[in-house]
Amino acid sequence: MVHGQKIMNKLKFIKKKNSGRDQTGQVSVRHQGGQHKRFMRVIDFKRDKTGVLGTVMGIEYDPNRSVDIALIHYADGQKRYILAPDGLKLGDGVNSGKDADVKVGNALPLSLIPVGTFVHNVELNPGKGGQIARGSGTSAIIQAKEGEFVHLKMPSGEVRKIRAIGLATVGVLGNADLKNRRFGKAGRKRNMGIRPTVRGVAQNPRSHPHGGGEGRSGIGMALPKTYAGGSAVGNTRNKKKYSNKYILQRRKAGKHS
Repeated sequence: MVHGQKIMNKLKFIKKKNSGRDQTGQVSVRHQGGQHKRFMRVIDFKRDKTGVLGTVMGIEYDPNRSVDIALIHYADGQKRYILAPDGLKLGDGVNSGKDADVKVGNALPLSLIPVGTFVHNVELNPGKGGQIARGSGTSAIIQAKEGEFVHLKMPSGEVRKIRAIGLATVGVLGNADLKNRRFGKAGRKRNMGIRPTVRGVAQNPRSHPHGGGEGRSGIGMALPKTYAGGSAVGNTRNKKKYSNKYILQRRKAGKHS
């Protein structure tokens, strides 16, 4: 029992609060702070425990992510957390590697998963660990196979080429009903670490470009601005992606690479 508790202690550690401050102590991300004390769970995104059968010993809530997690006990005594797909139950066996069966919870190379299968926790770079489709209710679909690449339809609708040697986990992630939740009260948002957001028009002119004026007033300018005076409309990000050559279809119609 003591040995098992030591293993579990390695899977959890107290999450450090930074309240949106950077290493200099200045606020770099606004509207963060004051969240409830919580543990971070170490999630196995790499699924590199190949050839060792694991058993699902628990489905747990994780306050740091939108999807539940499953506690896996492996035959060699090791324990790990993985993302819990829909349909994974207590007592189910999970495996990873080239010899694993194509069933919910198992991780295999994309080249060995049939076309049309729903997958999640997909590796964008082989060996780095899953980066694609990790949120509640999300999944990606294998649409085709082309040489050393697989055509993958992302949760956003984008179709892109992914290296076939990368691992993916079979199934759709659970907790899809999360988008229908109601927070109920302001205190719940504060427990989550989300501080209030005040409209610019409700502030004074010294605090925001939209501030000032008598009574209810508009922004008083042609285009809305951030509190620092920058533009708050349009695409402010770099439109060119470093991986354009791997994108076969944009998530928005008419925007093909």
